[in-house]
Amino acid sequence: MAPFAERLAAARTVANHPAIEVSDVEAALGTRYTVDTLAALKRCFPHVRFVWIMGADNLVQLPRWRRWADIFRLVPIAVFGRAPYSSRALSGGAALAFARGRLHTRSARILADTRPPAWIFFHSRLHPASATAIRSATPPRKTRSMSRKGSKP
Repeated sequence: MAPFAERLAAARTVANHPAIEVSDVEAALGTRYTVDTLAALKRCFPHVRFVWIMGADNLVQLPRWRRWADIFRLVPIAVFGRAPYSSRALSGGAALAFARGRLHTRSARILADTRPPAWIFFHSRLHPASATAIRSATPPRKTRSMSRKGSKP
């Protein structure tokens, strides 16, 4: 995994939408792994309904992550198809292990209110550009740092 500063810089470069806010919450929480960040966020914000969003490429390799099954038990998950990973993701270890928790896409509106393990796979129209090409074409944008705002997570 790339160092935190590199991952943060990359996220800031790619996030180019007014509804996306990139923060250094992992640094503020003192976490490194997704499962620990999610657990800490749930402790700090017990009334927030979190949904973890990821691409099919991450669903494929999720069983190699630290305590990956606990991620499914902590928050509902929205998985978006990505070429060429979608079919492999849906037949992979994580999808099979949590097949009972998979919801139909018509349940998307209730995903945040659904008790984990719950997940949805969105078969989306696949963008023909590579992630690398998208990142290199996106100008950097200002971001918010939770620690600089004085907020305590």
